[in-house]
Amino acid sequence: MREIDLQRTTPEEAAVTATTLIHSLPWLKQYRDQVVVVKYGGNAMVSEELQDAFAEDIAYLRYVGVKPVVVHGGGPQISHMLDRLAIPSEFKGGYRVTSTEAISVVRMVLTGQINPQLVAKINAHGPFAVGVSGEDAALFGGRRRGVVIDGVEQGLGLVGDVVEVDPTPVLDHLRADRIPVVAGVAPDLDNPGQTLNINADAAAAALARALGAKKFVILTDVPGLYADWPNRDSLVSHLRAAELRALMPKLESGMIPKMQACLDAVEGGVQKASIIDGRVPHSVLVELFTSEGIGTEVVA
Repeated sequence: MREIDLQRTTPEEAAVTATTLIHSLPWLKQYRDQVVVVKYGGNAMVSEELQDAFAEDIAYLRYVGVKPVVVHGGGPQISHMLDRLAIPSEFKGGYRVTSTEAISVVRMVLTGQINPQLVAKINAHGPFAVGVSGEDAALFGGRRRGVVIDGVEQGLGLVGDVVEVDPTPVLDHLRADRIPVVAGVAPDLDNPGQTLNINADAAAAALARALGAKKFVILTDVPGLYADWPNRDSLVSHLRAAELRALMPKLESGMIPKMQACLDAVEGGVQKASIIDGRVPHSVLVELFTSEGIGTEVVA
């Protein structure tokens, strides 16, 4: 968001700005002092312009009294690094198969590259953000998982589900008015010392439940959920958990983890969960502070 030059703003332009701010007032009241968990990933992470817009959105939330928590993945960056290192990439049911060789790359990219870069971008607007790994202070505990395809269980290597969450380290940062930026990896509870690649959508949903978040938002690279893909007229703007559960068997494999995360969040006590188009600048603010919102919202 560019700074407004008040000396060059006409009275008409100033009135439009004031009206816009006033229209956001009910939403500012609703979300002030509330935890909002945002899962950041996909194409929104690749474009420098979109990275900057996202960092501005998160800083804005902090300045107006919201308590944002960011959980990030890094699929495009991980794939790029694996390609550079000639390590094969394979996906099953929307999940990345992760070998012993690949998990080192996953960990390096998430905690050593993406996390500090995002923290730095947010901190360009104030000393708020702090990097956190899912391995820090037992924030996450994971167990290996497979995926069922056509009725058959298939292995995913060092891929796990978050089965335990201790939100204490995140709550400590929130109490200190910081913005936790969480990298989506977890220690393997059954194999001490082993790191698991965890789906960041599911990890963010688990953390949102543990924090009692008011809202859970997933940034993705589509406008929202389509009830009848590829029919673009079938975009769903709002649905209840029971309706989403009925739709799940019909969804494309890449959308299943995201919508399952939304479903898990609202069934776990989060008031609202949304998937929004991260390719739209400032989509987080549009979702939170306008009546129309953007994308698809799920409620219990």
